[in-house]
Amino acid sequence: MDSLSRSQCERLAFIDFRLYFLGELRRSDISEKFGVGPAGATRDIALYRKYAADNLVFDQTKKIYRSSIVFSPIFSHSLQRALGALTEGFGDIVSSLPPQINCTIPAFLNDFDIDNLSTVTRAIKTGKVIQIRYLSKSSGWSEREIIPSALVNSGKRWHVRAYDRKRSEFLDFVLSRISESRLLEDCSARHETIENDDQWNRWVELHLVPHPGQKCKEAIVMDYGITGKSLRIKLRAAVAGYYLRFWNVDCTMDYSLGGLEYDLWLSNPLELYGVKNALIAPGYVVQVSQV
Repeated sequence: MDSLSRSQCERLAFIDFRLYFLGELRRSDISEKFGVGPAGATRDIALYRKYAADNLVFDQTKKIYRSSIVFSPIFSHSLQRALGALTEGFGDIVSSLPPQINCTIPAFLNDFDIDNLSTVTRAIKTGKVIQIRYLSKSSGWSEREIIPSALVNSGKRWHVRAYDRKRSEFLDFVLSRISESRLLEDCSARHETIENDDQWNRWVELHLVPHPGQKCKEAIVMDYGITGKSLRIKLRAAVAGYYLRFWNVDCTMDYSLGGLEYDLWLSNPLELYGVKNALIAPGYVVQVSQV
């Protein structure tokens, strides 16, 4: 498929997706998504057949294409994107289709202002400084000049990783606590860029195992796809604490946290030495031998 244009690949991937996850495809599905006429949709289906003739069969009665019993996807589909498309809808702002299956997911409790988000993302892209009015839990409201470098999802809320000129360090700012934001003309200095963010550039490897206090460890193994002795996760030090907190990983040295919510235990807690946000991980304390 190297000879295909990007738009052709997108349409074939859409056909592949519909057949893979929904088991059916109409020409109108392609027309509604991409704004092409019936003849164009027919050509796209014919082109898909060229690469995967055995993947679909035509139902003469319903006038619909269905995935065959030997269907095998010809594109690699991301699990998370697939879930998002199925439950929230296909497409973008211009051409979108509604959700395709019934689903319910927990509502986010902390939506934030989309204008502030756009200011942050423009600053990330251009390396600019932004001025924000920010509410800190510890110090209240303040005016800050920050240099955003990345967005971070903690699992429960969105942060922006940024250099804070007030405190002269890299910090995480909760997007829902930004009340005002303004893009400045200033560009970031060299020491304010992400290349100098030690916590962002350091990687840690977490070894997660079924919690010794849980009875049915086989269920935990299946839930988290653990193979071998442990589930080994590599991630940036800047997000390690969020990750461990979101998944309720017991980070005590002796797996002493009880309760059904603790499916996993961090079997190598010393890996968190020097990780600044490790203190929010369940049960983690800095060991005397580390100081």
